[in-house]
Amino acid sequence: MSYYESLREEASIAVIGIGNILFKDEGVGIYAAKYLGENYGFSPHVDIIDGGTLGFKLMNYCQSYDKVIILDTVSVKDEPGSVYNLPSDALIGLGSYRRTAHEVEVVQILEVCFMLERRADVNVIGIVPEDIESVDIALTGNLTERFGALIDETVRELERGGIEVTPKEGRSLDEIIKAYNTPRMEAPNP
Repeated sequence: MSYYESLREEASIAVIGIGNILFKDEGVGIYAAKYLGENYGFSPHVDIIDGGTLGFKLMNYCQSYDKVIILDTVSVKDEPGSVYNLPSDALIGLGSYRRTAHEVEVVQILEVCFMLERRADVNVIGIVPEDIESVDIALTGNLTERFGALIDETVRELERGGIEVTPKEGRSLDEIIKAYNTPRMEAPNP
């Protein structure tokens, strides 16, 4: 049994945060996944995955789960901080979305998955970035202000999929970003 098949036995839904925390708003998907995992409980279980810049390795997840929610930036012409929930079939036709390397890879992965027999129902829940070029482990003010809207839309999508989402006491967005800035502060996961 492969690693991805063993994941599939434990949960049929995965939330994958992707991006690069070194380039300001580009890291929002990573922060959102971490925030969800630390501030909410899920029943049945949901796998929360830091997808970073995995690229085509994300295809394994798209084949191993029934439902995949990808958290990312979406580079469309709209106000920074605008939140989109895009089903995979709508995303494939959205050519202007492909601005960063991982955005290109996500669309290519989805295009390949459409040709496969086994694939997940995929949604990309993204937020329009303001700055994905500055080297800084942080978010712009607009994205920090609208971060809650990204989390709320993800929770709604999970609930539409039959997941009971329960808030729990965790860490704030500021604490999560600070932990990425100073990794030695991050306690190992049990």
